[in-house]
Amino acid sequence: MLDLLSSLIDPRFVGSMLAAVAAAATAFTLLQPFLEPDRLARRMKSVGEERDRIRLRERERLNQRGNLRQQPKAYMKRVVERFKLDNWLATDDAKNRLMMAGYRGPQAETAFLFFRLVMPVVFFVVSVFYLFVLHALDQPFSIRLMIVIAAVYAGIKAPEIFLKNQTTKRQAEIKKHWPDALDLMLICVESGMAIEHSFRRVSAEMANQSIVLAEELALTTAELSYLTDRRIAYENLAMRTGLESVKAVSTALVQAERYGTPVGQALRVLAQESRDQRMNEAEKKAAALPPKLTVPMILFFLPVLFVVILTPAMVQIFK
Repeated sequence: MLDLLSSLIDPRFVGSMLAAVAAAATAFTLLQPFLEPDRLARRMKSVGEERDRIRLRERERLNQRGNLRQQPKAYMKRVVERFKLDNWLATDDAKNRLMMAGYRGPQAETAFLFFRLVMPVVFFVVSVFYLFVLHALDQPFSIRLMIVIAAVYAGIKAPEIFLKNQTTKRQAEIKKHWPDALDLMLICVESGMAIEHSFRRVSAEMANQSIVLAEELALTTAELSYLTDRRIAYENLAMRTGLESVKAVSTALVQAERYGTPVGQALRVLAQESRDQRMNEAEKKAAALPPKLTVPMILFFLPVLFVVILTPAMVQIFK
């Protein structure tokens, strides 16, 4: 026992033990990076695999939608191809205007070209039958001819006016619900979700409030999954809506994608600006209401008020 204690407290034994511990610690320090698994690489690999799965799933959905997409009607397609309306009735921005109005695919383009040809003919036939056959207006020939020309011009502009009205309604609905969508997207981004998952989640949540906005966000999600450049998906979203607030968000997302700027802060500022803009528009409408009510009040309320006040006095005077 005494020999064991004396050997343990021997300076040479203690020195050799410390040297062995130091050598083992040095070896462990040098070998630890090679023995420890690369967690970052594993996480990045899992993220890449998840993105590939999302891309494949969205491609399958798009293929299914493409199979179910309505094709142009046969008679419309025959008329467009026979008269070659694509060459002399189609415009460069017609496809963009159709997308802004919510009409996509070959059926929408074919129907637009077909009605641009048919509507002037219909307006011409109806106006000629009404003015020259039925003689509904007893006017000189020149006046009736000017009315026919105006009807033909109205037929030419009718499809464009229809698209403009549809675009205005669609933009008004998107502008109404866009701040709420930005708030939901901000919550998703700050919770750690990727931008594709954020768009998908927001589109699912906004489906009950605005089908139009949910459709645009879902389409952007699909484009983010299969397009090689994500910038194109953001720019397509801004082009399809045609709203300045959406363009600002797409620009912020493009900058975040290119330069690595924080997305959450930009979304928070843009969401606040969208809410302020919506409130300003509501205040503007409220401020314009009294002048609009002045003429109806003068025409409808004041005569009734005078009748109610003056009728008893007139009855007393006649008595």
